[in-house]
Amino acid sequence: MEQRKLGSTGPNVSALGLGCMGMSEVYGPADRDESIATVHAALDAGITLLDTGDFYAMGHNELLVREALKGVPREKVQISVKFGALRGPAGDFIGMDTRPAATKNFLAYSLQRLGTDYLDVYRPARLDPSVPIEETIGGLADLVKAGYIRHIGLSEVGSDTIRRAHAVHPIADLQIEYSLIERGIERDILKTCRELGIAITAYGVLARGLISGHWSKDSGKTGKDYRLMTPRFQGANLDANLALVEQLRAIAAAIGATPAQFAIAWVAAQGQEIVPLVGARTRNRLTEALGATKVTLTPAHLAALAKAFPPDIASGTRYAAEQMAHLDSEKPATR
Repeated sequence: MEQRKLGSTGPNVSALGLGCMGMSEVYGPADRDESIATVHAALDAGITLLDTGDFYAMGHNELLVREALKGVPREKVQISVKFGALRGPAGDFIGMDTRPAATKNFLAYSLQRLGTDYLDVYRPARLDPSVPIEETIGGLADLVKAGYIRHIGLSEVGSDTIRRAHAVHPIADLQIEYSLIERGIERDILKTCRELGIAITAYGVLARGLISGHWSKDSGKTGKDYRLMTPRFQGANLDANLALVEQLRAIAAAIGATPAQFAIAWVAAQGQEIVPLVGARTRNRLTEALGATKVTLTPAHLAALAKAFPPDIASGTRYAAEQMAHLDSEKPATR
């Protein structure tokens, strides 16, 4: 598989990464054996970047990744972990903590759960409003010097925060949502990252399955699926967004691709510094996603997509209002 570099200071990684969150929670029931088989299939296909978080099902996802990587040479994979999100025993999110002392504690637990002595990329999941980003990054820089983490990343922060963080220690990549129907980073964040030599690891490239071509009005009804509580998957918003998918299906069909493959290929085509993360939970979905690496988008394809999917075309916000209010990435740059 093609390799892409995570920023000017980061490692070379596969052109597609595997997001593992859905193998543990959020998108309804997942099958443990199938999840592990999917990770193995991803590695066999050349995917080397695995993304997880210590708060994904309260550590379950890290333990699952450890099990899937049993026997795999450590240097063959890059493990990216998000930290700092606090959860209660009922699974509810109760805040952020990115103080250096807390960060060391979170890291110690992640290393134990993952069965490794270092992480390739470690990043705060969100901006902690009570801790200056310089303090958080300074603590992470100490962990880089100690050899416990190789590179520092960020997640869902805006241009001002990116600049402040990068001034303390080089940032390898920013993890943020980016898709045909979610192009907020094009306002200023993408430009800032390119200026500073910071890569983008793009999650939500299929808008959490909304533009995959597999979602319908009846999807997600069985089991606890977080998506049903988000604006884009509700009521008239869902109807409008599914109508967009039909436009994508027609454009993709012209070259024998699926909507998912076309959507992933579009994100990958936005720049060599962008690495799409695919959240495949089964080998079938992974196989489909891998097909995106064989899709070549011509100027005509890009023009058709630009016409059908202008910025802000999606109906509804990507998170509920309360969560949107806490996203640093939604704040406009001041310089």
